[in-house]
Amino acid sequence: MTNSTQTAATAQTAPTAARTAPTAARTAPTSTTHTHAAATPTPTVPRLNFAQAAPKAFKALIGFDAAARDGLDPALVELIQIRASVVNGCAYCVHMHVSDARKAGEDELRLHMIGVWREARHFFTEKEQAALALTESVTLVAQGGVPDDVYAEAARHFDEAELARVLALIFTINTWNRIALSTAKVAGEDERAAH
Repeated sequence: MTNSTQTAATAQTAPTAARTAPTAARTAPTSTTHTHAAATPTPTVPRLNFAQAAPKAFKALIGFDAAARDGLDPALVELIQIRASVVNGCAYCVHMHVSDARKAGEDELRLHMIGVWREARHFFTEKEQAALALTESVTLVAQGGVPDDVYAEAARHFDEAELARVLALIFTINTWNRIALSTAKVAGEDERAAH
């Protein structure tokens, strides 16, 4: 067994307490630590077009996404979508939402810092930081749930209705990421205009 294989095996069998450490002690994955997408070869099996194959589900998700965004700051919407997409390793969605953020006038430096926002907090408001932390916890929910401190910090910055929409937005971007990854969407292409 190689050292990298041993390290991976050790990480998978680590005690539960180590995997559910408080958020402040955890380091969320960044684009440089997420290796699944980079290690996955280009698919050779043709993938379906989800929008065409499941139009009712696709339309329902578009409606859910629109309802989630309603009343939220557009800049915050893009930050959440970019961060979840980076964590999930979804290049298609990262490209799409970085492009959208640029078109909306987002500062280029902030776009570069989203993947390392914990080390670059001064680029983001406390409210944005709370949303990014919540985004990571919900996206990585299987790795320790949503800790009380992360939820409480988000609830401090968002009223109940707004927090519900932030959560809904996190749910939708995670679903979009899974659709794009499962159907092998190519970064740089934007199929929204076709729908």
